[in-house]
Amino acid sequence: MPFVVLTDSTAYLPEGAAERHAVRVVPLLVRVDGQEGQDGLDIGPAQLSAALRDRRMVTTSRPNPAEFAATYRELLDAGADGVLSVHLSRELSGTWESARLASEEFGTAVRVVDSRTTAMGLGFAVLRAAALAATGAPGAEVEAAAVAAAAATKCFFVVETLEYLRRGGRIGAAAALLGTALAVKPILHVADGQIVPLEKVRTTSRALGRLVDLAVDAAGESAVEIAVHHLADPDRAAELASRLTARLPAATCVVSELGAVIGAHTGPGVLGVVVGPR
Repeated sequence: MPFVVLTDSTAYLPEGAAERHAVRVVPLLVRVDGQEGQDGLDIGPAQLSAALRDRRMVTTSRPNPAEFAATYRELLDAGADGVLSVHLSRELSGTWESARLASEEFGTAVRVVDSRTTAMGLGFAVLRAAALAATGAPGAEVEAAAVAAAAATKCFFVVETLEYLRRGGRIGAAAALLGTALAVKPILHVADGQIVPLEKVRTTSRALGRLVDLAVDAAGESAVEIAVHHLADPDRAAELASRLTARLPAATCVVSELGAVIGAHTGPGVLGVVVGPR
């Protein structure tokens, strides 16, 4: 049994991708008015959007180290040569730290990677590593593939308001935009594991145009794959995907709705584009 690739639920892989590529997914936790559920299993995008519209208290938390340790042990006992555990940026969540703590009892059999990104920035890296692992490649090569793929991705997104990011403490330098958040559509990106401001535009239409331009610039002349993310806005996501495929006809493009954990920190109406090397 080759190396098994494991990730967390914030990768938001396209439907069926985890099963096809034998990727194990450990869910983060979401609490709505104190009632806890698992991201993507108990609480999905629809429930999250409804909770936010009703102004209910929504918080998120990492899996605990014991859950990771139990999963690692299960996979190794089943005959895996090892486990590569790839997670969202440690700047955004304590998930990586939980995984790292859990890995200590397994020595080199478990390798833990901080992707320095999230959503399909993480997802593309996971799928690249899983494809290599399926060939029987050793753990060091599988790990290197994940690190390289994550580092090569570019993530851009626009939110309706920065309030959700502010509440969760995820915006860092983007706090400078708060004073004008109601007057503009802030475009942000993931840089060195953090969410930081990129630029501001005045209308939703211009924001979509800028996301397309930024994705095209990020792709350059390379063969790429693209993911479009949204929360509770499938029509605009479809429009964005259509415009991207028109500008980048050779690229593969998937549309994936964000789940409850990332959605809780971005809010309904978020649109994002992730560009990764094919």
